Amino acid sequence: MKSFRQILHPLATWKFWKELIVMTLGMAVGAAAVYYFLMPSNLIIGSISGLSIVISELLGGVKVSLIVTVINAVLLILAWILIGPEFGAKTVYTALILGPLLEMWEKIMPYQALMEPGAVSVMNDPWFDLLCFVLLLSISQSILFRINASTGGLDILAKIVNKYLHFDIGMSVTIAGALICCSAFAINPFRMVVIGLIGTWINGVVVDYFTDALNKRKKVCIISKDHEIIRKFITEKLVRGCSLYHLEGGYTGEEKIEIVALLTKHEYSDLFNFMKENNIDGFITASSVSEIYGNWRSGKVKYESPKAH
Repeated sequence: MKSFRQILHPLATWKFWKELIVMTLGMAVGAAAVYYFLMPSNLIIGSISGLSIVISELLGGVKVSLIVTVINAVLLILAWILIGPEFGAKTVYTALILGPLLEMWEKIMPYQALMEPGAVSVMNDPWFDLLCFVLLLSISQSILFRINASTGGLDILAKIVNKYLHFDIGMSVTIAGALICCSAFAINPFRMVVIGLIGTWINGVVVDYFTDALNKRKKVCIISKDHEIIRKFITEKLVRGCSLYHLEGGYTGEEKIEIVALLTKHEYSDLFNFMKENNIDGFITASSVSEIYGNWRSGKVKYESPKAH
């Protein structure tokens, strides 16, 4: 049984507060996308916010922020029951603050103040509204995915579909988003529904792009007689792990050592400069990696790049 101090220990760490701030800012960007570009245009993209707009219209103008909060609360309860209690506290937090953040943007700058006389939306064009919404929402989602969080809502629904209908998670997100888009037939003409379906697809593509860019690492393979110097630089200066492979040269028949390491773009640049400055010869190949599973630390312990000074 954990003591009260052990339960509260994470609250005293900088990592907790840093991620809390990042989650709040990320959700604030997502809420701005919904409030300024989704709500005025009545575009229904595959999200809980889109479904909330449909329900708001059908119920005679009940506040979208209230409906978002209620739906997310219900989904979180269903996730706890149907998926399990291990469901992340981060998703609970981000899902429940979306509604209040919509209210915040309404207080700060109502979208009506940004609309020109006679305009039907902020950009006064459904395609521009769609592009602005998708860009901001994708940035928000990418920031949250970067720290192992999510926006809740559709992600919860997708996990439930994944578990009980046995679709993979990507297909589950597509199915859940498409069903929500189709609910827009209740309030929107066919053309607007099609735009929403296209927006749902674009959102997935853009999220993949931003997520890959944020998570991109360099897989570096080095063959050199000075492998021990390179290994020490990687492990002691860059504070990264590496693997050593014994191999035989196909042309010379000589036994050699290959070093393989996963580095950030800046770390790879620093390693390359270190070898150049110290006249270390080596055969180097590098490729991009966008997904890493297992124990790979994203933080720094001892090393700071010379470029930072």
